[in-house]
Amino acid sequence: MERKTVHKHIDIKGLVCPYTFVKSKLAIEGMEIGQVLEILLDSEEASNNIPKSMVDHGHTVLNVEKINDTDWLLLIRKEKE
Repeated sequence: MERKTVHKHIDIKGLVCPYTFVKSKLAIEGMEIGQVLEILLDSEEASNNIPKSMVDHGHTVLNVEKINDTDWLLLIRKEKE
């Protein structure tokens, strides 16, 4: 995977939907267009739902990676306000 510059990182391990998306949405809202948000989470449901929701909101999912037995790492690029 090409290493992208990460502008903001949030760790939402331990949270479940819909809180995972709410935290992710609030994080990306405070960023500039073109910046990359890295999300660390431990919910398989959220690893599927957050990327779908981000695309629905007009952002680009750069990567969804299961990094160990319990955790996923998502990279989302903000595309619009």
